[in-house]
Amino acid sequence: MSNIRITPVSQELKAALQDKIDQKTKPPGSLGKLEGIALQAGLIQNTLTPVIQQPSIIVFAGDHGIAADGQVNPFPQAVTAQMVYNFLQGGAAINVFCRQYQLQLRVVDAGVNHVFAAHPLLKDRKMGMGTQNFLHMPAMSLDQCKLAMQAGAEEVTLLHQQGCNTIGFGEMGIGNTSAAALLMSHFTGIPVAECTGTGTGSNAQQLAQKRAILQQVMAKHARPASPEQALATFGGFEIAMICGAIQQAAALQMMVVIDGFIVTAALLAAVNMQPAVKDYCVFAHCSEENGHKAMLKHLEVAPLLQMDMRLGEGTGAALAIPLIQSAVAFLRDMASFNSAQVSNRTI
Repeated sequence: MSNIRITPVSQELKAALQDKIDQKTKPPGSLGKLEGIALQAGLIQNTLTPVIQQPSIIVFAGDHGIAADGQVNPFPQAVTAQMVYNFLQGGAAINVFCRQYQLQLRVVDAGVNHVFAAHPLLKDRKMGMGTQNFLHMPAMSLDQCKLAMQAGAEEVTLLHQQGCNTIGFGEMGIGNTSAAALLMSHFTGIPVAECTGTGTGSNAQQLAQKRAILQQVMAKHARPASPEQALATFGGFEIAMICGAIQQAAALQMMVVIDGFIVTAALLAAVNMQPAVKDYCVFAHCSEENGHKAMLKHLEVAPLLQMDMRLGEGTGAALAIPLIQSAVAFLRDMASFNSAQVSNRTI
């Protein structure tokens, strides 16, 4: 990943884009957040007429060593593989939304503790049969982490070569809210207990145990020396791949649609590696998972949606992409005061 260079978005067209937005037949600012997205799309693509091409979602799936004995997760680890089969059969929420909005969907085995038969909809990028238990040792080696990031980057490159310029990421991995909480605590400095939520539905007793275990994890590991080392210590194979995928998408000047708690944890790592990556990101929604609101506040960003969702899978990103398409459509196709011969404001 060290060869990926992300440049800040050019501001050269900002004034011209803003003027084009303001000259549309509407009161200034009346399309709200859509106007900000239109401006961002034009800046990312460095054009007054941006387009959204072949929008896609990649779901990365991986298992976590901490989840093997069920101490931090009410659902058994086997659910990760079972949900991957559900993705492949078209039955999950992300499948429904991608069909509804005509989004390409890819599923990547980043490190599920299961051997899948070859399937045309599943990409095998398996880094191992799940990570190690970070209660006892780092989740993965630094070399594994770097290879996982590179694998995520390569998946994005393949889609970009096919014409995709707008991409969102999803994840599946029992136990990955624990990994995300640890990464959040490391990168924001917020105590891990405050970063830890119910995940797939922990009750009060399970949540208290989850918080206690994650506090032990933070205490065990000396503060990692680099963002890559933190990702290797606390992350998951799917989170590392998303981190690499986000960076590559930004390097390719794609619009990157950030989903919920897990994907934002991957972004925290990416931003600490290359701060300019944030210029390319649109934040889909604020998850109900504890900690996500604080993550977004730390990044100083505002989400498009507040739907009380906490499913993962990239579902928030899938719902946000049509809004991004609408923003670009009004910028391209809506009449101006001059073209429609409509009187503009005089004061």
